[in-house]
Amino acid sequence: MNARPLLIAVAVIAALAAAAYAGYRYAGVQQPHAEHAAASTASDAGTQTQRKVLYWHDPMYPQHRFDSPGRSPFMDMDLVPVYEGDGDTGTISISARMAQNLGIRSAAVETGTFWRRVDTVGTVQADERRSAVVQVRTPGWVEKLHVRAANDPVRRGQTLAEIYAPELLAAQEEYLLVRERAAEGALDASLAAAARDRLLLLGMTPGQIDALDADGRATRRVALQAPISGVVTELGVREGQEVSTGTRAFALVDLSRVWIVAEVPEAQLTWIALGRPLEAHPKALPGETFEGTVEYIYPEIDAATRTVKVRATLANPDGRLKPGMVAEVILYGGPKRETVLVPSEALIYTGTRTVVILDEGEGRFRPVEVNTGFEREGRTEILQGLSAGQRVVVSGQFLIDSEANLKTALSRLEPEDDVAVDGDTHTVRGTVRRIDHDTGEIVIAHGAIDGLGMPGMTMGFAVSDHALLNAVQPGQEVDFVLGRLGEGYAIVRITPAQTGEDQP
Repeated sequence: MNARPLLIAVAVIAALAAAAYAGYRYAGVQQPHAEHAAASTASDAGTQTQRKVLYWHDPMYPQHRFDSPGRSPFMDMDLVPVYEGDGDTGTISISARMAQNLGIRSAAVETGTFWRRVDTVGTVQADERRSAVVQVRTPGWVEKLHVRAANDPVRRGQTLAEIYAPELLAAQEEYLLVRERAAEGALDASLAAAARDRLLLLGMTPGQIDALDADGRATRRVALQAPISGVVTELGVREGQEVSTGTRAFALVDLSRVWIVAEVPEAQLTWIALGRPLEAHPKALPGETFEGTVEYIYPEIDAATRTVKVRATLANPDGRLKPGMVAEVILYGGPKRETVLVPSEALIYTGTRTVVILDEGEGRFRPVEVNTGFEREGRTEILQGLSAGQRVVVSGQFLIDSEANLKTALSRLEPEDDVAVDGDTHTVRGTVRRIDHDTGEIVIAHGAIDGLGMPGMTMGFAVSDHALLNAVQPGQEVDFVLGRLGEGYAIVRITPAQTGEDQP
């Protein structure tokens, strides 16, 4: 087997890894930069003006890039241009054939409409505002039952049962007698009206009383009628059963419109507002979508699940939505906005920052730090770091990330004297002002660094190994070696200052 292609692939991966490592391992170091220290000479200036300026940056903060020259917002110095082809851009080149062998694939950075979206679950429930109860208002017996099972459909005005109630029968006969005597002038008409009102109070409907007026004879059985159309959710009587005043005979509900009640996580509650759109996708009806709007947000949080219930009403004219159904619910919050979007698979999460590999074309790649927003349907919102039209690597970038992480771990095992620098070191004397062991930063008041064209000042430095900080203390005069690491500088060696003959 020919090992040469394999060796080439390994070498390219290592090169990509080193570039990515330099791009985001040392991007946060606040260091001076010597790349353009001699750029002020006439010969260098003439050469650089012939090259394309990629961006400007502060050498002390190389992770921040600017589109135009000016003064640094971090240090009292001018921004320094970075030209196309400069070695500190983190850009590397790779042939198209090798990119294909490594499985490197890129996608366009796009703009699109983005909503704040909540994906959750909900249940279908009966609309409690569309329910009714039929009760018995006078003692008697159920002589005829027309609806014999719960969940039977009924229509408005349909007879549900016929009740024999002696008190109601006597009230009918009394009404007929009073009405007849009032018509003859023997009794006041108000007595007939009072007798009619008594029939209404005992449970007869105005239509039943009109039928009594037309027939002129009392009815032994009085029908209990459905006040709404819907289904019977509760059947409380049986044929032949004795009933008393207040007996709950039937409970009905109209299912032509139903509720969908969804659970929204507490952290996302501020995204939801009344009137926002809602989509329900019942699992029992795959491929179907029911739309509504949020009409009620419940006033309390479930202590166990840390969720809040929200409710919407859905049209259900054909009755396909059944109470108890489970549905996937999508709620949209906040206004629509245009934003920059990339495939979520392009992102590399380092634990402290998020990086993408930018495809600059012609086989050139460069790591870029980005700030991300929300993620939806496989695409992530980019708040800062990219613009529409650029391309990012979506396949193969994790080989780079894995190699960089391995390289970082191995570098921590190396002894202090073996720290790999880029051949650019400067020995400086200063006094320690402050040490931050958590961040690995040491603040030193130092003298001029002639090799970098930097005057004496007090500033913070990163160290190549946090263990270096254990050798010195605040207030102590020290000698330290500043070495070039990746895109910035860091202290690679630091010792208490030597005096007399031992002074370096």
